Amino acid sequence: MTGATNILNVKPHKEAVHTGINDADRKAIAKALSAILTDTYLLVIKSHVYHWNVVGPLFQPIHEMTEGHYENLFKACDELAERIRALGHPAPLTDKHVLSEGSITIDKTSTTAREMVEELVADHEGLCRTMRDCAEMAEEKGDFVSHDLLTGRLTYHEKAIWMLRAIITE
Repeated sequence: MTGATNILNVKPHKEAVHTGINDADRKAIAKALSAILTDTYLLVIKSHVYHWNVVGPLFQPIHEMTEGHYENLFKACDELAERIRALGHPAPLTDKHVLSEGSITIDKTSTTAREMVEELVADHEGLCRTMRDCAEMAEEKGDFVSHDLLTGRLTYHEKAIWMLRAIITE
């Protein structure tokens, strides 16, 4: 029984990784990716809440678009967390304060469809700025995997911004 108990008591921890990126650089990249993961997770929640609560003439396109967004963003959370783990660091969101440190807020219980879309545009734009900074840092530190991951995520977010803006253009 002792062996089984010990197996269940293993916790995630910082690991020694020797892939050509030094410890300090891996730590800095993991920290930046953790902030992106936190905001991505918050955007999953916000997109899902807006998906449920949107009303009005644009209900159908916004409802469908936000469903695609939260599904994509949820998958991205897994990819970001796995990259952080590959860098040898635990993924965030294990501390109750982490979500409160995110840049994305979900503070309105009722808002118009237009306001929802405008907020989503601003949130995606904010994530893009953060991702660009992290991608540049990752490339400078020789972490081409994180850079590539973020390039793909930027492509998604920029397209989402374009489509969200198109839906509310007068």
